[in-house]
Amino acid sequence: MKLLIIRFSSIGDIVLATPVIRAVKQQLGAEVHCLTKRGFRGILDANPYIDKVYAIDSKVSEVMAELKREDYDYIVDLHNNLRSAQVKWGLKARPFSFDKINWEKWLIVNLKVNRLPDVHIVHRYMATVEPLGVKYDGQGLDYFIPPEDEVDVGNLLTTNVLAPRQEVPRYIAFVIGAAHNTKRLPTDRIISICRQSALPVLLLGGPGEAEEGRQIADAAGGQAMNLCGLFNLNQSASVVRQAFKVISHDTGLMHIAAAFGKDILSVWGNTIPEFGMYPFYPDGVSRNATFEVKGLSCRPCSKIGFQECPKGHFRCMQDIPVEAIVKELE
Repeated sequence: MKLLIIRFSSIGDIVLATPVIRAVKQQLGAEVHCLTKRGFRGILDANPYIDKVYAIDSKVSEVMAELKREDYDYIVDLHNNLRSAQVKWGLKARPFSFDKINWEKWLIVNLKVNRLPDVHIVHRYMATVEPLGVKYDGQGLDYFIPPEDEVDVGNLLTTNVLAPRQEVPRYIAFVIGAAHNTKRLPTDRIISICRQSALPVLLLGGPGEAEEGRQIADAAGGQAMNLCGLFNLNQSASVVRQAFKVISHDTGLMHIAAAFGKDILSVWGNTIPEFGMYPFYPDGVSRNATFEVKGLSCRPCSKIGFQECPKGHFRCMQDIPVEAIVKELE
């Protein structure tokens, strides 16, 4: 049996699809191929449950000739958009498609009518392959870091004198980035948390957060180190894996932290955990503390996010209790 699993983006969504990949491989003994966007293939390349990864820059026509030669038995479409539809139309394999519940999301965002299912997206992903007899195994998420991307955090900390020399330095990983500004704490609130942390704080984000990370580290009184833009995704995942605790907005590294079973302090702005994408752990494990401002009539204002608050007040993040986050760190 040969299957193609489609999930083009983004980091978190691909990590949340890993239980499907593992279960299909282990329970069906199938040859598993995945199709994603080139910028995200590093999430999948080291996954031992995947036999082959196909990647595109923008158009499925880039790989369609190769996909047709694979002669798949089934297509598992976990993205369910126009691109994935083109793949399904172009191949003869039997397709199974993920329900994106777009109508329910529209209702909660635009009318504040909650018809969202009380089901994590991982279980909704798994429902896509249930017709094949595949069941969720209770083992949580997967993330595999290539050996060459492991980071020696102990050396990093002691070299920069942020922690006393010890065999296993303890530190907080703070994921300051997010795809949209309305999912991120304001800079001054991040600085306040870093200053009050009893442990060193390593700031993680992409090149777009490098300048903000520098400002935070400069203002945190030597308590924070800016790593934003210095590491690739797998190297950032290595920093997360070795952390004592992880503070994260609703973003991809939050799900990677959950894959490693970390204690997570998840901070929510314009999006809500009820969308079904809160940190997901193995059965019987719960290590996430959620911080959000409940009761705002404007929240959620989007299922994704904006560059600035549509209302101008940004209360969903401005009113997050910093003191409660610091207490949870202790």
